[in-house]
Amino acid sequence: MSLSRRRFLEAVAGSTAAAGFVGTLGAQQVSPNANQPASAGGAAAGSRPCVVASRNGLRGVARAYEMMTKEKADPLDAAIVGVNIQELDPNDNSVGLGGLPNEEGVVQLDASCMHGPTRRAGAVAALEGIATPSLVAKAVMEHTDHILLVGAGAKKFALQMGFKDQELLTEASRRAWLRWKARLNANDNWLEAPDPARTDATTGTINMCAVDSNGDLGSVTTTSGLSWKLPGRVGDSPLVGAGQYCDNRVGAAGGTGRGEANIKACGAFYIVELMRSGMSPFDACKKALERVVEMTEDRLLGANKRPRFDLQFYAVNKSGQFGGAAMYGTPERNVRGGAGTFAVADANGARLEPLAFLYPTSERPNS
Repeated sequence: MSLSRRRFLEAVAGSTAAAGFVGTLGAQQVSPNANQPASAGGAAAGSRPCVVASRNGLRGVARAYEMMTKEKADPLDAAIVGVNIQELDPNDNSVGLGGLPNEEGVVQLDASCMHGPTRRAGAVAALEGIATPSLVAKAVMEHTDHILLVGAGAKKFALQMGFKDQELLTEASRRAWLRWKARLNANDNWLEAPDPARTDATTGTINMCAVDSNGDLGSVTTTSGLSWKLPGRVGDSPLVGAGQYCDNRVGAAGGTGRGEANIKACGAFYIVELMRSGMSPFDACKKALERVVEMTEDRLLGANKRPRFDLQFYAVNKSGQFGGAAMYGTPERNVRGGAGTFAVADANGARLEPLAFLYPTSERPNS
């Protein structure tokens, strides 16, 4: 399952061509149950191979599916090449190159992966200067007896493995950090930037799970984490069982959104266990969101007991059935091609599918 540097570069270079694999995104009628997409029952049989990802992974699922069908690639190799597209895209400030930095202006990245057939896992956290933490996580899995390396130790390992040290802060992400910093305190020595762009703390992550034609699975989650975070903050992405989890006998799952909420619920692990008991991927994702709400402290709940944050889960089982759910959504947004969607690639092509949701957006408390 090793992925040579040459093969990796060829795979990423091929991602542009893979964009042609993405079909036209049309509207889809939403089922009478506004919290459940019409496609929830349509994928009951499932098909393999299948790749699922967060919405920003549309190009990635197309490339991963192509690798598994045309190149007979390992599902983890395919998923990692899929997320590499976003990690190496300087215009995506949620992961890798161009990711939004911590409060000191330093980009710190997290990632983890699991390989179903070998039951192995690898992860890195608070990694600086390496644009593809997903590949470093895979190297930890393949070349060490450990699972998680952090900070300076993770970077030292990456450099020893031949990864390139580079500046990850782009001009766009640097300017976003300066706008945030200038608006922290009206009495400091920074002049507030005239740029009206928002500087709210944002989360940004890509999760991808794949099952190949043999039923073997792989999963990966990679992120630049919460913007303006405290240096050293680690979210759910590099934590096996939270940001992603894979069991070759059952399926794989992962999440994006507020990592602190997902960590306490062990969301990805919980989803896989629910699928083990026979629950569909859609229903398992929604049940995991209910678990998150149960584990949320009062300070993060509104008067209506609804969370002040969002969280999304994605899952695929060994049969190729897929599903995804968000904490909040609306029938208008949760249609194919809309904002409340996730990426899928299978025999029906690469596309955006509606997320189920736990609560309507109208019930979300003001942050």
